[in-house]
Amino acid sequence: MNQALYIFLFSGLVSMSAALSVGAINKMAEEDRPDWLQKRNNLVMMIMGGNIAALTLVGAMAFGFLTLHWSIPLSSIFISFPVVHQLLLARILGPVKSLLLTLPLTIFAAVSLYYYWP
Repeated sequence: MNQALYIFLFSGLVSMSAALSVGAINKMAEEDRPDWLQKRNNLVMMIMGGNIAALTLVGAMAFGFLTLHWSIPLSSIFISFPVVHQLLLARILGPVKSLLLTLPLTIFAAVSLYYYWP
C-alpha cells in the first residue's frame, strides 16, 4: 500500500505541476515569455509536453483509484496537488523553472506508472 501511495503522489504531483506550469506560461504575454519560447516550434513542443503531463495525470489518477481508497485520489486532484504547486513550486521557482524541473520528472513518473501498474 505504501509503495502505491508514493508512486501515486509523486506521479500526480509532478504531472499536475507540469501541466499547470504550461498553462501559466501559455497565458503570459509574448514579451514576458523567455527567449527560447519566441520560436513557434518551441512553443508547440512546450504545449505537447503539457499534453503529455495531462495524460500522465490521468494515468496517475487511474492508478490511484485502482490501488488506493477512492478518497485519496479524489482529494489529491482537487486539493493537495494544486495547493502544493501554487504554494511551493509556482511561488518559489516561477512557471518556467517549475516546468523545466517537473517535465523530466513527469516522463520518469509515466515510466514508473507503467512499470508498477497492477
